[in-house]
Amino acid sequence: MAEIGVGVIGFGLATKVFHAPFVSAVPGLKLKAIVQRSGDEAAQAYPEVKIVRSVEELLADPAIALVVVATPNETHFPLAKQALEAGKHVVIDKPFAATSEQARELIELAQEMGLVLAPFHNRRWDADFLTVKKVMADGSLGRLVTFESHYDRYRPTLRENTWKEAANPANGLLMDLGPHLVDQVLSVFGQPETITASVRTDRDAKGIEDAFDIALGYKGLIAWCRSSMLACDASPRFLLHGTAGSFKKYGLDPQEPALLKGAKVPRMGSDEVWLQEDASAWGTLTVAPDLNKPAELVKTTVKSEIGDYRNFYASVRDAISGAGELEVPAEAGYDCVRVLELARVSSQEGRSVRLSE
Repeated sequence: MAEIGVGVIGFGLATKVFHAPFVSAVPGLKLKAIVQRSGDEAAQAYPEVKIVRSVEELLADPAIALVVVATPNETHFPLAKQALEAGKHVVIDKPFAATSEQARELIELAQEMGLVLAPFHNRRWDADFLTVKKVMADGSLGRLVTFESHYDRYRPTLRENTWKEAANPANGLLMDLGPHLVDQVLSVFGQPETITASVRTDRDAKGIEDAFDIALGYKGLIAWCRSSMLACDASPRFLLHGTAGSFKKYGLDPQEPALLKGAKVPRMGSDEVWLQEDASAWGTLTVAPDLNKPAELVKTTVKSEIGDYRNFYASVRDAISGAGELEVPAEAGYDCVRVLELARVSSQEGRSVRLSE
């Protein structure tokens, strides 16, 4: 297989932790260039990779077939559009776009150009989410009635000099962590019938959304997506209740923390395992073997599945080369942004909304 040249725009946290390490670990992809407008961090981290100072220089390079947009949220749409118009396949870090209108325009442009366009919804390959899917699939919970997903932080004051907390509709917690939670739900349950949400500012500092509760309504099921910047004591990452039992899981997927501590992602296909979660963080399944004796419960620790963000980029590689389907299609990016938009409408108007609105 001929290697697919990859260029990444930006060298912030997203590139350092999520894109460059996993692109570099997938056979068939070759990290060839990084856009860093100033500084030498990228050159020090990846001395074998060409460092360019402008998007135009990157897009003019015929060796680059795939462009990763890993820049501030409000720039995702114009940079992705520019890359598509230059004939490059594109991966866009979350959020896929600031609005569903922008998302639709990018999808239509990619289709017109015959190019692969993928939202970076890597959290489909989180260890905890894969474990939740396995528990749901094996029938242990009976008929699922509530699915609750939290992604919380404790940051009681605004951080200075970061675009993530600048007043802009493309920023804030809803557009930062909301795509992770909402996409996971949509990938399992599909489009909801209703969206009921509270999107708000809980901290004393005003001007930026820092908390949300989104209820996605399905027939016989409510799926909650919740996040707060004032979670000093952690809620369960996942809490599921069904007619036969419950599953509870604390803690986030270990891949990001490991990389922040300097871990190296092994080459895909090697014998080295990436990355087994510590047993202390495994979830608990509680069931009633006899539904007529609800007080007689059995608790079991459930070993976490192995999460692996390399699978996202392997899917992109296969889609570009024609060897497989894209596991996170562009339409998934549109669907997620549309739900987040309607969550704001629901919150502002104090009512449940439908996707058709």
